[in-house]
Amino acid sequence: MERIFFKSKIHRATVTEANLNYEGSITIDSDLMIAADILPYEKVDVVNISTGDRFTTYALLGKKGSGEICLNGGAARLGHVGDLLIIISYVHLEKKELDTFSTKAVLVDEHNHVQSIQTQSIK
Repeated sequence: MERIFFKSKIHRATVTEANLNYEGSITIDSDLMIAADILPYEKVDVVNISTGDRFTTYALLGKKGSGEICLNGGAARLGHVGDLLIIISYVHLEKKELDTFSTKAVLVDEHNHVQSIQTQSIK
């Protein structure tokens, strides 16, 4: 049996752009994606702290070091420049994997640069 667990998050990222005319997704600075172990096209949940909205989309690789967090397509209607987000990824684990798995939280500053990375064992 597999269970779904929180894998990683980018915590309190600031929306830098909203592009309604793009097909969809969220573009994230590649430095943040690497730090949070999120791959291009990986499914993510996005929680808008500023509005309370929550939606699911996929991540696109943004320019390294840019601090870019861009809501694309329909997601652009769920946030505005300056809104704070939590971007969450998940993992499916079997019981035998629980002892060695750790979650990761990437905390960012107001410019979406990594402030700190916190890890936590689930056991």
